[in-house]
Amino acid sequence: MFDLLFERGPDGALYLVWLLSGLGWTLALAFFGWLFAFVIGVFVGINRTRARRVVSFAARLYVEIFRNTPLLVQLFLWYFVLPEMLPATAGDWLKQMPPPWGSFVPALICLSFYTGARVAEQVRAGIEALPRGQSEAAAALGLKPGQVYRHVIVPQALRMIVPSLTSEVMGIYKNTSVALTIGVIELTAQARQISEATFQTFAAFAWATLIYLALALAAYQLMSIIDGRLKIPSHQPGAPRRPREPPLDTGLFPSSEAHIPAGNRP
Repeated sequence: MFDLLFERGPDGALYLVWLLSGLGWTLALAFFGWLFAFVIGVFVGINRTRARRVVSFAARLYVEIFRNTPLLVQLFLWYFVLPEMLPATAGDWLKQMPPPWGSFVPALICLSFYTGARVAEQVRAGIEALPRGQSEAAAALGLKPGQVYRHVIVPQALRMIVPSLTSEVMGIYKNTSVALTIGVIELTAQARQISEATFQTFAAFAWATLIYLALALAAYQLMSIIDGRLKIPSHQPGAPRRPREPPLDTGLFPSSEAHIPAGNRP
């Protein structure tokens, strides 16, 4: 299995270099895909909680379409159908884009919108988990709705959903493998090429599996560190509740015990 890494392919390069090249495209797709997906997800997730029904309905429609259709079907639509639906100039520019960008850009758009829909639901759940009194108190202080979301609601919601976002970060690495179907030579595509060139199918895909596993574990560890730094102690399960403060005795109103006869007081 280790010998495969140091064998040379038809182009004279080591198969180790082939795998590293595929890993580079996988990382590029995952990193930029997650970056765009996070921006899209936060924007759509906020609009899912807006009071205006038209805005919330449009956001929900986007989520339902992109979350409930197969990723591979979406990828084919972005790659084969989108250039035909655009104006002729834009469509021709997209189709004539030199490789590998002609395949990389549609794959990046597909991953961004697909993952963005899943992130949007996490953001919506985080916003709705916050006590309603926080937004009401912020509005009472004079903050506008946009300022309430920007300064009060969204920062807390993002801190609360870090554990659930970990699955999305780990998932986007695995989802990059569908890009091989439109010609992106990422990690799985390189493993398949090595398998076809050497007939060592087990070793080629075993190395790809180990690399995917290492990426997932690294992403999990990174998100665990981020969660540890950003988590809100009072919102964690099992966190001690703040003791209720007794009411102040101002002397203006008699306490409830004042109406109880002295012999019957507990």
